[in-house]
Amino acid sequence: MNLEGAGTLFRKEILRFWKVSFQTVAAPVLTAVMYLLIFGHVLEEHVQVFPGVGYTSFLIPGLVMMSVLQNSFANSSSSLIQSKITGNLVFLLVSPLSHWAWFAAYVGASVVRGLAVGSGVFLVTVWFAPFHLAEPWWVIVFAALGAGMLGSLGLIAGLWAEKFDQMAAFQNFIIMPMTFLSGVFYSVKSLPGVWQAVSHLNPFFYMIDGFRRGFFGASDVSPWLSLAVVGTAFVVVATVSLRLLAIGYKLRS
Repeated sequence: MNLEGAGTLFRKEILRFWKVSFQTVAAPVLTAVMYLLIFGHVLEEHVQVFPGVGYTSFLIPGLVMMSVLQNSFANSSSSLIQSKITGNLVFLLVSPLSHWAWFAAYVGASVVRGLAVGSGVFLVTVWFAPFHLAEPWWVIVFAALGAGMLGSLGLIAGLWAEKFDQMAAFQNFIIMPMTFLSGVFYSVKSLPGVWQAVSHLNPFFYMIDGFRRGFFGASDVSPWLSLAVVGTAFVVVATVSLRLLAIGYKLRS
């Protein structure tokens, strides 16, 4: 892999979202705060998922991880589709960059954006409810794996889509439902049996649950099971995206 070229592309992708950080970083943080204020105010006195943990405290890690996932996906997918539509993708195609370099740069930048937004959400919302980091290593592991997986999935979506409405459909009909049905706002144990089974088929659930484990030391399933599911999902999605990059899927036409 051309490390210098990959590093240059990585820096270009970082600058791409950072130059409009008010839109790419500040706006998602504000959205998460609005979710917290509305749901926390309405349900704080009515819902307690874990013993001794208020609903607002329970909600904050879910909002942080949701922001990480959505923005990691948005970064790589939007970059590719914009380059394809504006026509500047040709400059990358003629450069001596391997598919590994493309993958490292795009996914790396997606991880940076996802973690930047997640950190912003955490720093703003942490003042709304008391809690501590019970097992912080799970926070780091699941945040990194989740951001990497959604950055890779964003690559696949960006390669597949040929116009913005296709990308919007991918996000609205796949990413958003899987995120909102992953236990961000509730514990899956509160669902009827059939919906609990459906939730356990959603890899986003394991990301949220494992991430939340790092804050409270409690979770709906074992964090090791979550790690196995998320790790496997990341490997599968990364392998598919690397293969599509290697064959130039919808890049040269």
